[in-house]
Amino acid sequence: MTSLQHPQAIRHFQSLCDACQELTHRYHSPSELRLYADGYLHALRRCEELDPRELAKLETLIDRWILDPSSFIGPNGDVGTLFRQPELG
Repeated sequence: MTSLQHPQAIRHFQSLCDACQELTHRYHSPSELRLYADGYLHALRRCEELDPRELAKLETLIDRWILDPSSFIGPNGDVGTLFRQPELG
């Protein structure tokens, strides 16, 4: 697994993970999380805040993290409602 060494890259990873977890609490789909992450990573590329190698590691790690369903907890801790709203009555 690719590991991040640069403190700023680690902060960006944590921030992106927190934002994606919050989006799952609002029932956003994995494809919507991917779009959000792509925008975030694009902004990092444009501002050139990270070394290109660290940015590539971050992109790889985020790709793996979003694709792994165990990365997320459903709203109220219920994995059964992850990415979808429960049906009402």
